[in-house]
Amino acid sequence: MYEKCLIQELKEQGLNVRSQVLVPIKYKNTSLDSDLKLDILVNDLIIIELKAVEIMIPVFKAQLLSYLKLTGKPKGLLINFHTENITNQLVSLVTEEFAKLPVE
Repeated sequence: MYEKCLIQELKEQGLNVRSQVLVPIKYKNTSLDSDLKLDILVNDLIIIELKAVEIMIPVFKAQLLSYLKLTGKPKGLLINFHTENITNQLVSLVTEEFAKLPVE
């Protein structure tokens, strides 16, 4: 439910939002079948991974970092909805691609 609500909020802000986007995997110049999916992709730039857990464990951050590397996207957000204050449970990651983005 929180995923659908977040998607609606992002769309109301005029952002291009896609959910459950398949992550392509290439190995030795071959595309492999994958069941990896991004929770949300915003403006084809920002990956948002959503959790609803009592404790954020390091593997969640590693998962987001892997998705960023596999897709070449510049920024990722890991958000835990099982908290009183989401900003306390928000992890922001950027890759080398972030530095290549135009400054507005």
